Amino acid sequence: MLTQTNSAQVLLNSTISKELKQIAEKVYSNERITFDEGVLLFEKGELGYLGSLANYVREKMNGNYVYFNRNFHVEPTNICVFDCKFCSYSRLLKQKEDGWELSEEEILDKVRSYDGKPVTEVHIVGGVHPKMGLMYFANLIKKIKEIRPEIHVKAFTAVELEYMCRKAKVSYEEGLRILKEHGQDSLPGGGAEIFDEVIRKQICEDKCTAKEWLDIHETAHKLGMPSNATILYGHIEKYEHRIDHMDRLRTLQNKTKGFNTFIPLKFRNKENQMSNIAETSVIEDLRNYAVSRIYMDNFPHLKAYWPMIGRSTAQLSLSFGVDDIDGTIDDSTKIYTMAGAEEQNPALTTLELVELIKQVNRIPIERDTLYNVITEFN
Repeated sequence: MLTQTNSAQVLLNSTISKELKQIAEKVYSNERITFDEGVLLFEKGELGYLGSLANYVREKMNGNYVYFNRNFHVEPTNICVFDCKFCSYSRLLKQKEDGWELSEEEILDKVRSYDGKPVTEVHIVGGVHPKMGLMYFANLIKKIKEIRPEIHVKAFTAVELEYMCRKAKVSYEEGLRILKEHGQDSLPGGGAEIFDEVIRKQICEDKCTAKEWLDIHETAHKLGMPSNATILYGHIEKYEHRIDHMDRLRTLQNKTKGFNTFIPLKFRNKENQMSNIAETSVIEDLRNYAVSRIYMDNFPHLKAYWPMIGRSTAQLSLSFGVDDIDGTIDDSTKIYTMAGAEEQNPALTTLELVELIKQVNRIPIERDTLYNVITEFN
């Protein structure tokens, strides 16, 4: 097997262009690449070249490890006041017959159903329902913690939080402080989509702005609540929009160091208002993971969500910069299955997930939400 040093030498001795060789030299010298160089990677970087560079960064940061956790999802409702063109999941109030609203007791019963099971995280996201406000969710989290005090509550996208705070007439800091005091531990990364204002206006005009998304995550980090970050790629955006999105996140991470992981999310075109747009190929998915790992040099982890892209692509992604394939071993989320995700009944036992990772000669690590090691599977 090639060592990192030998692999770098092979790449630098290859017949790639001078521009790409200069980028490789910067990466191997731990120098940050520029916006224009990030765009060039997308435009000119071949898959093998990108994979080699991304794998170098991945192994430098996280060795041969692949992380996963034991979590479950709670989706209180898919009724939503917003009308995102790419969304196959949400239903407007006028489409209520196709939607659902779980009662508080139904949600708590779901939490109780995991009694005695070694899950470490509950992930709560859903539609933005006008009747489910800040204090409703704060009290719900408090009751979840009464049932299971040790569980990590990762909850609410910035889109949900912006609406909650606006309706409650409180600042982001006040709203997040209330949720934290009631037991919320961190934020997921959803709702980021694409930050470019022109693209955002076309695909999700009525939801929170890019600035609001970034402000909410910055505020959470200041309060000691870490978060994740996402990008929705493969629709009407161009490469420069992807790099602009990553650059804004990279800049905020420089400031707060509060992001745990970056999660590229593939646009799926089933039963939404953008169904006329073809989905990206697996090759483009892998290129996107690789460029993300190279560009996002201050994000400790890069995640591929296996129920969304499928098990085989998730395995491939582990050679293109990815070091985390999420947990969701007992996944009840409908956000991606309704959009046509590869895994329509996404469930893996721990042993199955461990074997999936070992098949590509990586070392599985069960982690908690904050990437503390629970179990290493040799």
